[in-house]
Amino acid sequence: MNRAKTMKVCGVLVVLMGIVALSGCVQRKIKINSQPEGALVYLNDQEVGRTPVAVNFTWYGIYDVRLEKDGYQPLWTQAEAVAPVWENPPLDLFAEMVPGNKVEVEWDFEMEKTERKHNDVDELLRNAEEMKQYTTGAKALPGQGVSEVAEGVESTEAMGMDDEEIVSEVE
Repeated sequence: MNRAKTMKVCGVLVVLMGIVALSGCVQRKIKINSQPEGALVYLNDQEVGRTPVAVNFTWYGIYDVRLEKDGYQPLWTQAEAVAPVWENPPLDLFAEMVPGNKVEVEWDFEMEKTERKHNDVDELLRNAEEMKQYTTGAKALPGQGVSEVAEGVESTEAMGMDDEEIVSEVE
């Protein structure tokens, strides 16, 4: 090969390598939707925003997903970003060279509404009194007789303590 031909081939190779280097890479996005919208999203314990949200990603595979929204039960799950066929070797080398190449993975989640009771102080106090009766043996748990509960349990009155003494003992 003569020198001029070699220089021409080297020039073409340099230009091709420059095109490959400047052509960019595949843009990968995960779009996360939820019902209802506005849930706070964590991917692999990193906060990424509120639904609907689109997040750039580099690696295919399984992600830990957590969604949180007031009034709804937190959702902890996993979702997989599956690579299209052309993103697997050896095709991925050529896919990286195509300008404007995009991959979009979309995940949809449905959250369950939390069934919370009102923060009623009177109801809370009634529940506390009922729990106190269960623990002291004054009242049987559902499905048990009083004798089964009270067996081996000393009431606070039997120990000679009143409510204020119990509170100070706990503190």
